[in-house]
Amino acid sequence: MMLNSLLFIGGLGGAELMLILFFLGMPIILLLWALVDLLTSEFSDSTNKLVWVIVILFLPVLGAILYLLIGRKQKTRLSAR
Repeated sequence: MMLNSLLFIGGLGGAELMLILFFLGMPIILLLWALVDLLTSEFSDSTNKLVWVIVILFLPVLGAILYLLIGRKQKTRLSAR
């Protein structure tokens, strides 16, 4: 009984709640992935890192996508030993 009343929030069923969580959760996961990757990486120029942080924070979804497609190529390559 309690489960049915929780799933009936505002006339939404379980499938609708899952879709809402998916479309709200994916941008947050994408943003966190980009920020963690950026902050744990080393760049040859620290200005690039600062610019990417600003882009990701002010344009969350677009900035994260741009960083993951373009910015990751700007990281310092460590030589294999």
